Amino acid sequence: MFWVIGVLFILFILKVPIAFALGISTLLGIIVSDIDFIVIPQKILSGVDSYALIAVPLFILAGELMTQGGISKRLVNFSQTLFGHMTSGLAIVAVVASVFFSAVSGSAIATTAAIGGMMIPAMLNSGYDKRFTASLIPAAGTIGPIIPPSIIMILYGVMANVSIGDLFLAGFIPGILMGVGLIAYAYIIGKKRGYKGRDTVASPKEMLVGLKDAILALLMPFIIIGGIVGGIFTPTESGVVAVVYALIIGMFVYKEINLKSLPKIFYDSAMTTAGILFIIGNAALFTWLITINNIPQQVGEYLGTFTDSPFLLLLVMNIILLIVGTFLDTMSALIIFTPLMLPLALAAGVDPIHFGIIMAVNLTIGMITPPMGVCLFVSTAIAKIKMQNLMKDLVPMVIILVVVLAVITYIPEVSLIVPKLFGA
Repeated sequence: MFWVIGVLFILFILKVPIAFALGISTLLGIIVSDIDFIVIPQKILSGVDSYALIAVPLFILAGELMTQGGISKRLVNFSQTLFGHMTSGLAIVAVVASVFFSAVSGSAIATTAAIGGMMIPAMLNSGYDKRFTASLIPAAGTIGPIIPPSIIMILYGVMANVSIGDLFLAGFIPGILMGVGLIAYAYIIGKKRGYKGRDTVASPKEMLVGLKDAILALLMPFIIIGGIVGGIFTPTESGVVAVVYALIIGMFVYKEINLKSLPKIFYDSAMTTAGILFIIGNAALFTWLITINNIPQQVGEYLGTFTDSPFLLLLVMNIILLIVGTFLDTMSALIIFTPLMLPLALAAGVDPIHFGIIMAVNLTIGMITPPMGVCLFVSTAIAKIKMQNLMKDLVPMVIILVVVLAVITYIPEVSLIVPKLFGA
C-alpha cells in the first residue's frame, strides 16, 4: 500500500490541490482494497468532529478581525518608535512588528500579508533592495504560528492529546529566538549595504503615545494565555474571547470595522475555515487508510533503528520534515506526519510538548521554501517580484531559521522552561 503515498506525491507534483490529492489517492486505495465506501463520510466526519477544533474557525475569525481592525498599523507604529532609528531600522521594525502581530493572528500568511502590506512599500521607498525586502517579510511571517495563539498547535494538541495551553506557553521563547536571529541578520546586512534608520531617536513621549495606541493589541495574547493557564477558560473557549475582544476593539475603540465590513470578514473567515477543515477531513481519511495497512508501523520499524540515539532520530525527522515542508502545506503535513513520528519520538524519550514545537517550527520554515512557500507568494505579489529572484537573499534567512530549529531541537529547555514555570 506504499503506492498510495507515491500517488499522493505525484498529485502534489502535478499541482493538484492538497485536499483533493489526499482524497483521490485515498479513494484509489479504498477501491483496490475493496473497502465499503461508507467509511469515506464516516472517517471524514470523525476527523473534524472534535470539540477542540472549534477553536480553529474562532481564531481565524479573530485574526481576520484584528487584521481589518487596524491592529497591524498600530503595532508597526509602536515598533517604529522603539527601533526605527537603528541601522536597518525599517527591517528591524518589520521583524518586531511581525513578532507582535504573531501574538495576535497565530497565522504565518496573515502576518506576512498584514505586515508586508505596510512595510514592503515603506522599505522599498527608503532604498531597501527589493529582493532583501521580499525575503525578510515572509521569513518573519513564519513566527506567526509559533508565538501563541497558534492554529497549528491546536491541531497538534488534538492529535497528540497534550495540553494546548502548555503548547502555547512553549512557543514563546522559540518564536522570540526566530525573531532575534532575523533581526541580527538584518542589522548585519544593513551595515554592509548602508541601510540607515531615521535620523532621530524617538522621544519618551513618542514611545508612550505609541504604546498607548498599541496597548490593547499587545494585551490580547496575555489575556488569552493568562485565561487558559489560570483555568478561567479552555483553549477552545479562548477563541470566543479572542473574537469578542477583537470585535470590540476594532468596532468601538479603533473604529476601523463597521457593520458593512462584517459580512466580508465573516465570509473570508468561513472560506478559510472550510478549506482547512476539508484538508483535515481528507487527511484523516488518508491517515486511517495507511494505518489499517500498517504503513506507520513499517515506517516506525525503519526509523526505530534510531530510537537508541535521540540525537540521530531527531536529526532524521528534522530532515524529513524540512523536505516535506517544501511541497506540502503545513496543516496536511502536520496531520499526516504526527501519527507517524510522535510514537517514535516518545519511545526515544522526547517530551510531546517539545516535539510539537519541533514540528511546528519545521513546517513553518516550509512556508518560505519553494515550491510550496505560500508566504513567498504573498510577499512577491506585494513587492511585484518573481520568486526565483529571491533565492540569493532568502537562503541565508532560511539557514538562520534552521539554526534556531537546531537549538530548539537539541536544547529542550528552550521550549519547556516557560510551561514548567507555570507548573506544567
